[in-house]
Amino acid sequence: MYKLIHIILLIIVVLSGWSCSDEKPNIIFLLADDHRWDALGAAGNTIIKTPNLDQIAQDGAMFKNAFVTTSICSSSRASILTGQYVSRNGITDFKKELSEQQFANTYPIQLKKNGYQIGFVGKYGIGQGDLKREKNAYDYFWGESKQPRYENLNGVGETIHYTELVQRHVIEFLEQTSKSKPFCLSVSFKAPHVEDNDPRQFIYNPKYKSLYKDDVIPVPEICKDDYEERFPDFFKNTPDDLPNEARTRWEVRFSTPDKYQESVKGYYRLVTGIDDVVGKLRSKLEEKGLSKNTVIIYMGDNGFYLGEHGLAGKWYGHEPSIRVPLLVFDPRLKKSQRGKVYEKMALNIDVAPTILNLAGIDPNLNMQGKPLTDIYREKSDEWRNQFYFEHLLPFPTIPRSQGIRTEKYKYLYYPDSPNGYEEIYDLENDPNEMKNLAIHGRDTEVLENLRNKFQMQLQEVK
Repeated sequence: MYKLIHIILLIIVVLSGWSCSDEKPNIIFLLADDHRWDALGAAGNTIIKTPNLDQIAQDGAMFKNAFVTTSICSSSRASILTGQYVSRNGITDFKKELSEQQFANTYPIQLKKNGYQIGFVGKYGIGQGDLKREKNAYDYFWGESKQPRYENLNGVGETIHYTELVQRHVIEFLEQTSKSKPFCLSVSFKAPHVEDNDPRQFIYNPKYKSLYKDDVIPVPEICKDDYEERFPDFFKNTPDDLPNEARTRWEVRFSTPDKYQESVKGYYRLVTGIDDVVGKLRSKLEEKGLSKNTVIIYMGDNGFYLGEHGLAGKWYGHEPSIRVPLLVFDPRLKKSQRGKVYEKMALNIDVAPTILNLAGIDPNLNMQGKPLTDIYREKSDEWRNQFYFEHLLPFPTIPRSQGIRTEKYKYLYYPDSPNGYEEIYDLENDPNEMKNLAIHGRDTEVLENLRNKFQMQLQEVK
């Protein structure tokens, strides 16, 4: 009788999709550079080709409202590694590195202390040193601190695209990793970031040249040229009479219909290049018998303006700049939990506590994020309903900004503006953020309430 009950329970577990093993999962974290939330088939984009990422969303969980707390690569990557706002981790430029204690508390080093093999591939993006500390700490490390170039020589005089180089090292890691203990591999693409100071900007692998060739990308209303004129003078031109960097880049990428089509298609081709790597990664996991115990997390390090508000780049607090894709595939999920789309706010500071939670490690390391496992495992009804945004990096052509984003409203504040310029948007009725209620609104109660929430958040994030 006991054996019969045991067999029945085992069948129930198998059919429900849960693993009865106590084995710690392998974890792969994939980070794209400048991948905005809606450049994904699973997000409703009917033009872009991302079948492998879409499959991860179908097999796992998609966080519809995922954001970064600072929209620039170095700061966001530091927040991802530490689980902290920039106000706490202090990475406010491209030169500063994490302190020894901060580095010791990053999710990869904590995993290593708890028996994991750790690997890193791609653009590290924090500091500008030789990464000697990182190379000594990781079991496998192939990467660089500065922005890599897309076109690289392969040793025999042939050009190889950086995304393909990343793919080769991902496969190499999987080929040589030991099966005696779990691993965590962090992969950081350059794509779909532009090639700075190159007139071609979006340098995709030539094999994607014909992709999207016959498509016509619709131009949203908010991309119209006159929108930028609504910004005040301090935003359009700095005190040194230099134009806003986001406007300068808009001129290069989106100022004519032809430039718009060329730039967006180039951006899409770079994203599709990442998607192909994801497909090859999953095939390799299947080949090596690792797919049933490997969690895959995919995210963008920040969003990217595709001409919205008459801007290019990122940096500011509008949705195209701060909203990113976030997908989690956990093979141990119940079948009924797969393919779900979650509305709750997920942040880049949630990545580190999520990964540590997956490995069974208590993320009590001064982290400010929360484990997303609580959402997709449906363990907690309590969650954040707002978050703080900050971009206080000292660039002369990028006005500093801060703010909060609630479920209904967004409040942005520019601390260096002459009169404390503010933006307020009703996201329910104005999702494209076209009407600034701080100027055109009459509801002073909403404004004061958002100001108060903002001041409270300033204290909480330190």
